[in-house]
Amino acid sequence: MKKKYLFKILGGSAILTATTMTSCKQTKNLTNEVDPLVSHIDSTTRPQNDFFQFANGKWFKQNPIPASEQSNGVFQLIEDTVNAQVMNVCKSASIKDEPKGSNKQKIGDFFFSGMDSTSLNKKGISDLKNDLAKIDNINDLSGVVTEASYIHTVSASPLFDFYVAQDDKNSSKYQVYITQGGLSMPDRNYYVDTDTKSQTIRNKFVNYVGNMFAIMGYDDAKAKQAATKLLEMETALAETSRKREDTRDPFANYNKMSFDSLKTLTPNIDWKTFTNGLGLAKVDTVVVGQPEFIVGLNSYLKKYSIDDWKNYLKFQYLNGLAPFMDDKTYMEYFNFYSTTLRGIQEPKPRWKRAVSMTNGALGELIGQVYVDEYLPKGTKEKLQEIGNAIKAEFAQRIKALDWMSDATKEKALYKLNAVVMKMGYPDKWKDLSSMQIDRSSYVKNVMSANTWEMAYVIHKYDKPVDRTEWDMEPQTYNAYYNPSNNEIVIPGCNIIVPGYERKMADDALLYAIIGATIGHEITHGFDDQGCNYDSNGNLTNWWTKEDKAKFDVKTKMIVKQFNDYVAVDSLHINGELTQGENIADLGGTIMAYEAFKRTKQYKDNQIIAGLNPSKRYFLAYALEWMQNMRPEAMATQVKSNEHAPAKWRVLGPLSNMPEFYSTFGVKQGDEMWRPENERVKIW
Repeated sequence: MKKKYLFKILGGSAILTATTMTSCKQTKNLTNEVDPLVSHIDSTTRPQNDFFQFANGKWFKQNPIPASEQSNGVFQLIEDTVNAQVMNVCKSASIKDEPKGSNKQKIGDFFFSGMDSTSLNKKGISDLKNDLAKIDNINDLSGVVTEASYIHTVSASPLFDFYVAQDDKNSSKYQVYITQGGLSMPDRNYYVDTDTKSQTIRNKFVNYVGNMFAIMGYDDAKAKQAATKLLEMETALAETSRKREDTRDPFANYNKMSFDSLKTLTPNIDWKTFTNGLGLAKVDTVVVGQPEFIVGLNSYLKKYSIDDWKNYLKFQYLNGLAPFMDDKTYMEYFNFYSTTLRGIQEPKPRWKRAVSMTNGALGELIGQVYVDEYLPKGTKEKLQEIGNAIKAEFAQRIKALDWMSDATKEKALYKLNAVVMKMGYPDKWKDLSSMQIDRSSYVKNVMSANTWEMAYVIHKYDKPVDRTEWDMEPQTYNAYYNPSNNEIVIPGCNIIVPGYERKMADDALLYAIIGATIGHEITHGFDDQGCNYDSNGNLTNWWTKEDKAKFDVKTKMIVKQFNDYVAVDSLHINGELTQGENIADLGGTIMAYEAFKRTKQYKDNQIIAGLNPSKRYFLAYALEWMQNMRPEAMATQVKSNEHAPAKWRVLGPLSNMPEFYSTFGVKQGDEMWRPENERVKIW
């Protein structure tokens, strides 16, 4: 979602989150009498060479990646814990006769419809037949745009991405945004890269698309022809798209124009028909992220035939809903997006997928139950306490910077002081009363939830900005920074520390995990993108020219550092794409460590399980990123995501910290040693 800098990456849209069946066994491995930090240590690895493996390796050996997962580690453990609780909410609601329209009726019926495999397999794709027939009846470009608008509402985002969000340059108003999109694979790289693996994936993509057309009733020859043409069309869109790292410049990707100018620029796209279809009647201006993309799309609409576009729309429509269909359709989807792209060998059980989707669609309703029944008392207060400590430390760091002028320091401190910290859960919840959910059709429930979400976003246009809104639920193990609100949001379940489910962890763990999360998100307000937004959330240059130049020199160092890391085979991490997250990881780790040094545990040099405070802190930071990932999934992440894989989110920041060197005796010649002049120090 726009302008959210996500702290943890939990997998792509094709992968549904893990739930409960494996959680009991996995959690036991972390909740025995042995201290978790000690029990995970791989003594065959030197911490000075690979601290990630040293800290987590024994757990990895004892907990191989399940066949139904792309990875295994701390994210799965916490997701299992949370989803076990969500499962209880869903199952309880599904077996009771709840009042029509009530929260629990919607939760129960949604979950029940996802579990009703007999009905799903009997129906096949019959619930989509009428919509597919409407696409078949298209006879001109206006019809293409009409159906594209509908698909944006219920399923996928064909042609381009379209949304309403705060105006980057006037955060008090909502603005319409149009950006590049329309691709079925995760990134443009999959269409344009010439290596053997990319070519193999494209071949498998064509096979998958052909199989989906066959499900829609095409004969073999027609299905293959339509699939081959669709790859050609999406390749054209990909070639016209900017590289993902080039979309990180907020100024270069902010191109405001009048609605009339947009129509003049792209006469083949009936924008009025498109916006009317979304329920957006009066649009005066739009922000176009990548003008060259929509100009290219405008020409492609004429280059390819109406029949070609009808096939494209039908595939986009079915592809967006395939995970919620019969087993045959779902398995075609799974085999490409999960097995081919991420190396996952088998799907999760249906009940796990149903829990995940119910939570995804009705998270606001489930969140209310979750807060009341599962979130530890005092969660908000503890998160706020740690947040205040991190914020105070950041202020001290800014004051002591030797590369920033007093003028910019004053503005930076003002922005830091203005950062809003939303902790735990919202004080008010979204109203989902208009969403219609029953037991008759799983896919129609999903479409109803998608329709509600689109209407909710569209309704914001021309309304006052609601700065109290949350974009995550309390049961979501993640966090974000929103520059337009200059806010960080830390959902309540972040309080969970594996191995300490029945007691409060010591401050070394709390600061290394929760503190580093908070510090990470605050640092996003001052990373290569966040530094371009002022204290009110407006896109503007508030730095002196000299200070920005010094900052850019430092960020180039972290880009080079991560460019040098090889993630899998010969595939290097993209330092440009990941630099914002890497800056935030470094800042968050340092802020949390410095704040931890002010605690009683650190000052008293308390020894726990044979570990002094600093060793516990760094081992706990590695626990935060304890994740073993399949090579295919790692390659997909490197090629399409702004987060580096977990291993380098540990090795990268720690190899820049002198405190880590002194704690574990890192010396020249060790693999984690970096020459002092190459160590990145920003905040």
